[in-house]
Amino acid sequence: MTLWYIRIFFVILSTVVGYYAGAMLEPFVPYHAELFGITLGFGGSLIVIFLEMAMRRASIRNLSAAVFGLVFGFFMAWLLTNVLKLIPLDPRIFLTLQMSLILIFCYLGMVIAMRGKDEFNLIVPYVKFMRQDKKDDILILDTSVIIDGRIADIVQTKFIEGRFVVPRFVLKELQQIADSQDSLKRNRGRRGLDILHKIQKDTHIDVIIHEEDFLEIPDVDAKLVKLAKLLTGKILTNDFNLNKIASLQGVQVLNLNDLTGALKPVVLPGEELEVKITKEGKEYNQGVAYLDDGTMIVVDNTRHLIGKNVTVLVTSVLQTSAGRMIFAKLEQPERHNQQKGRR
Repeated sequence: MTLWYIRIFFVILSTVVGYYAGAMLEPFVPYHAELFGITLGFGGSLIVIFLEMAMRRASIRNLSAAVFGLVFGFFMAWLLTNVLKLIPLDPRIFLTLQMSLILIFCYLGMVIAMRGKDEFNLIVPYVKFMRQDKKDDILILDTSVIIDGRIADIVQTKFIEGRFVVPRFVLKELQQIADSQDSLKRNRGRRGLDILHKIQKDTHIDVIIHEEDFLEIPDVDAKLVKLAKLLTGKILTNDFNLNKIASLQGVQVLNLNDLTGALKPVVLPGEELEVKITKEGKEYNQGVAYLDDGTMIVVDNTRHLIGKNVTVLVTSVLQTSAGRMIFAKLEQPERHNQQKGRR
């Protein structure tokens, strides 16, 4: 609503200015000069507002690049015209050359700057002033890591610190998932929005919604990689494919799955574990137990011990794409057999 108040005030102010401008133009406008000024001011303000609303989707980065190129082109044209002053030329020819050089160099400066806007960091939105002794890491969140939800707990522990950036196109994708007809996708999308809201509420976490959208790139992963390059940031994800694509292009990636795998307790063959047999296994007379982190332990000859705590000896550890599996056997099977015989 604030924008509309500003627009209305601009129309009113333009109309008043138009009235006084019309009064000053009265010698040149014989009839109803004030009305002409009011109409000109009011109509001109509406045209300006229409252009402003039409440019809502214009990229600030593109605009700043164009302005930079315009200034640079004008400067180059000014230098060349100063050189031309040293040559005796007809004033009309000199004026024609001057206007032509200004037009050509301004055009070339704008086009070259917009084409190479990703190659330099002097553009206004990307100039950052910071203390040299303080490193401000930029962490760009993707859709998968927001929906996953573990990021909310991790950032509260302060193991990962920095400025968290959520691109507008990621937020848009998250909203599309939340509005999906598929109930499973809809629940995942709403969970992601809740997690994002939870992170934003934490006053110790700096979360920024980045408005830049690369309309020429349809793929969200490619947009994330490009944004990470522009901001010199890191991508925070748990998407395996995005991890590979970003790494190939020299973008640093923090993968939550790698972090989770690194924090899993290391279990080696020959170690003893105290576990509770919770259900029977797929093979004959096997029992299944779980560690606190969800790792499955398959124990031989423990089907009759379901619901009981036993001490087992690790025989092997298998790492699969689905996770880690541990195979074990009873440490003292004869003692458990004796207890079974007494019963």
